[in-house]
Amino acid sequence: MENSTEIIAHGKVLEVYVTGKLQKEFYEEFVPLVEKQIAEFKKIRVLFQMHDFHGWTAGAFWEDLKFDLKHFNDIERLAIVGESKWEKGMATFCKPFTTAKVQYFDVVDVDQARLWINES
Repeated sequence: MENSTEIIAHGKVLEVYVTGKLQKEFYEEFVPLVEKQIAEFKKIRVLFQMHDFHGWTAGAFWEDLKFDLKHFNDIERLAIVGESKWEKGMATFCKPFTTAKVQYFDVVDVDQARLWINES
């Protein structure tokens, strides 16, 4: 299994693509980009798209928790796009860690996720 990540910024929307297992190094790229977007737009939106996702390494999970605590109020909307039941459950799990509106979309509904993330 190959691990890969890609982050694309469109204004206040960040699209994040993750395959495999999320590594701690992902946050070294992700956090500065998020903080730059927050400085510019105050509140941002994230579309998190997973393919063949296998969770986080322990180091990445710790970085994720620190990120969630620091940016609890900075994310307006979080669209989680995935292909399995546990990924759908992840949307529910995320809710206590953010004030963002969180919604899960199946991978075939990625266009709907993009419409939702960009709604006023």
